[in-house]
Amino acid sequence: MKHTKILLTGGSGTLGRHILNSGLFKDILAPSSKEMNITSAAAVEKFFSKNDFDSIIHCAAMARVAECEKEPEKAVLVNVIGTANLVKAATEKRKEIKLVHISTDGIYESTKGNYSENDAARPYNFYGWTKLGAESAVNVLKNFCIIRTRFLDPENIKYDTYAKDSYTSILPVDELVKAIAAMVENDFIGTVNIGGGRISDYDAYRKYKPTIKPCKFSEIQEKTPFRLSKDASMNTTLWKRLQRK
Repeated sequence: MKHTKILLTGGSGTLGRHILNSGLFKDILAPSSKEMNITSAAAVEKFFSKNDFDSIIHCAAMARVAECEKEPEKAVLVNVIGTANLVKAATEKRKEIKLVHISTDGIYESTKGNYSENDAARPYNFYGWTKLGAESAVNVLKNFCIIRTRFLDPENIKYDTYAKDSYTSILPVDELVKAIAAMVENDFIGTVNIGGGRISDYDAYRKYKPTIKPCKFSEIQEKTPFRLSKDASMNTTLWKRLQRK
């Protein structure tokens, strides 16, 4: 299915900027929050009425875990209600719109790893719960793709130490951008885990910042007032199968 015009939310964020700079999306609208405030149903409906597009890549979110813990009401407003506003406006368009929603591996309990799309959703922090609420809204649509993922920006590695005994399926942001482009065009409807192989945080970041030092997960958790993921690695069998199509 060819999608000729795309609406991108969250264009000023890390993932959004990489999408815009990738050259993979030829006709894309990327309104600022002033041009389309997703927390306002009226603002979203107004933008939808004045612009034409046939797919949405929804990256806009309050994504910093610590901020979500400190400001839960704002996290719900942006992540849950903002997504619901997009879904409502999309259902009111005369033509069917595909929504590609960027979710998180934090949907899973993140203790044992190798989570598949069919595993129970048991978020371990408030951010994860808000993203689960957003997913619930997206599931109302007839044509959608929910991408559960985690990415890193090789040009912006924040910390100098990472745990050798905590694991994810994290992938570089540019690889995720390519995956999103593929899923915009794919006819798949549903939820898919997109990531690399199971890797420790230390090994994942050391590829791009060789000076980082290893530490233990427990050392980081002791200093953090909210729960972190011990093993959020995902089973990406479905994603590999979709790539072959």
